[in-house]
Amino acid sequence: MRGGITVAELAGLTGNKKTEIMPGKPKLHYANGRGKMESIRWLLAAAGVEFEEQFIETKEDLEKLRSDGLLLFQQVPMVEIDGMKMVQTRAILSYLAAKYNLYGKDLKERALIDMYVEGTTDLMGIIMYLPFQPPEAKEKNLALITDKATTRYFPVYEKVLKDHGQDYLVGNHFTWADVHLLEAILMAEECKSDILSKFPLLQAFKGRISNIPTIKKFLQPGSQRKPPPDEKYIA
Repeated sequence: MRGGITVAELAGLTGNKKTEIMPGKPKLHYANGRGKMESIRWLLAAAGVEFEEQFIETKEDLEKLRSDGLLLFQQVPMVEIDGMKMVQTRAILSYLAAKYNLYGKDLKERALIDMYVEGTTDLMGIIMYLPFQPPEAKEKNLALITDKATTRYFPVYEKVLKDHGQDYLVGNHFTWADVHLLEAILMAEECKSDILSKFPLLQAFKGRISNIPTIKKFLQPGSQRKPPPDEKYIA
């Protein structure tokens, strides 16, 4: 039902002709940069879903969203989808993964996907804040990122791929966990280009996932994927 009238009733009003009510594209509200919205962009792109973006460019833009009552917890990211105004990054990502069949086939697979995604989220969280660190702290934080990636996180995913011998992390099918890991790998490589040198299975995984048509399209210049933060965005 939409606006108090059913599809069947609408068909009656239009002479019983077949009427299709097409849902609009998801609309993303965030700054014109990566931040916490980037993983949402990645997941939508991986699912082959077109989306619109409404960039928040000033404090006034953000205050208007707040004053209009559109932000449940007064913060972004916010995604308009299926009649909802969704906030909280994890809630948005979980909904999208389930909606577009990227969340496994059963509860056990979802649990594995959640664990792997939480791991890559932790790693990306460290990387995400690197550009906002004072210059004197950047070298130390780069070393921390390299250490965490190569001793805590990437060994886990390398072992997962080795143990089951399959192309994807969970259930031998493409899921949110694969999308998130590729995003994390590419972010880590921006910090240290040879960071995967000791992880041959992850190198192969990167090539394999990068060539999935929807991902390949998203990685091309001119897509809605955002570049690393520049000085203007940081300011």
